[in-house]
Amino acid sequence: MNLEAINVEYLVVAMAAMILYLIYYVFTKDSEYNKNIRSVATVAEELNREIFYLKKQLSDTQTGIKKNTNRMSDDEIYQEVERTVYDMVKPISLSLKRLEESISTIDEHINSRISLLESGVKQISIPASIHGNDDEKIISLYKQGVTLETISKELHISKAEVEFVLKINKIK
Repeated sequence: MNLEAINVEYLVVAMAAMILYLIYYVFTKDSEYNKNIRSVATVAEELNREIFYLKKQLSDTQTGIKKNTNRMSDDEIYQEVERTVYDMVKPISLSLKRLEESISTIDEHINSRISLLESGVKQISIPASIHGNDDEKIISLYKQGVTLETISKELHISKAEVEFVLKINKIK
């Protein structure tokens, strides 16, 4: 009997321990579920707030569109684009004109320098073997179609001198 009483006591203590463990387990799981539910509720609340702001922004945009009924016509848009393009192209056009003027002045300067050089070359002393009569002979023979080698042999002067006379007189 004593043994049975001890066994029953152990059995009651063991059952009480199991009941306490089950109560503890239920409370811990319940607290975990409450945490999860709170986090889901927080996310749902944030989503509701975001939806509210988006709806408000949408209604503001729709109101703005309704207020902005005076849209530009195609002609007005075309004119505005044309004005904008003109404003962008005008400085480029002015720069191109200035560049053309600069090129023109540089071209005039180069041409004057070339004419100065040509006149300087004409003033250089002509070799002694070439006389005024030889120049006229070289030019007339060349105009008749005689080759430079033949002219140089016939007048007893070098081919370079024949070319020089033709270049000075702007024939070749």
